[in-house]
Amino acid sequence: MSRDPRARALAAALGGVTPADDKEAGDLEATLAFLAQTAHPFDESAQPDHVTASGFVVSALGVVLHRHRLLGIWVQPGGHVDPGESAASAACREVLEETGLVATHLSPPVLVDVDVHPGPRGHRHYDCRWLLTTEGTEFDPGAAESTELGWYLPGDALERCEPGLRSGLAKAFRVARDLGLPGVASWPT
Repeated sequence: MSRDPRARALAAALGGVTPADDKEAGDLEATLAFLAQTAHPFDESAQPDHVTASGFVVSALGVVLHRHRLLGIWVQPGGHVDPGESAASAACREVLEETGLVATHLSPPVLVDVDVHPGPRGHRHYDCRWLLTTEGTEFDPGAAESTELGWYLPGDALERCEPGLRSGLAKAFRVARDLGLPGVASWPT
């Protein structure tokens, strides 16, 4: 296992993830192996593969999706983990930067999904996706961020999102309902 305590904490959180399908089971196994074998798993400059963090931000309004400013696809807010930052903290920071919303973790935090996918410039991302909530509703993305973003109820979100996100997003909706998050019961089924 990496000597980085953030990697150990993330590996422990990944232990609570129940894969939704065979792809996620493989991604979970690959992420745990990457954390165990890599000295600097969060550092995008140390190797082309690295851990990223993102958040499924849910409220009675639905989930937040934005059109990625570089890739042009509809996804949840997320990105790279800064030096010294935990993956859980990075998810909240990325939501703030990309949407202007102050997102918070549940207590205890819920790591709901993991996905390994190609990133830009030949990188591979081990994306750890957290279930987050917010009391905010209005967007105020950072100056360099996409201005195409919105709240989407489950059916609309699953239709709009990048196809590779559908399984994880559907899983986040199920977990949010199972946990009885405020306003989620009013979502159409």
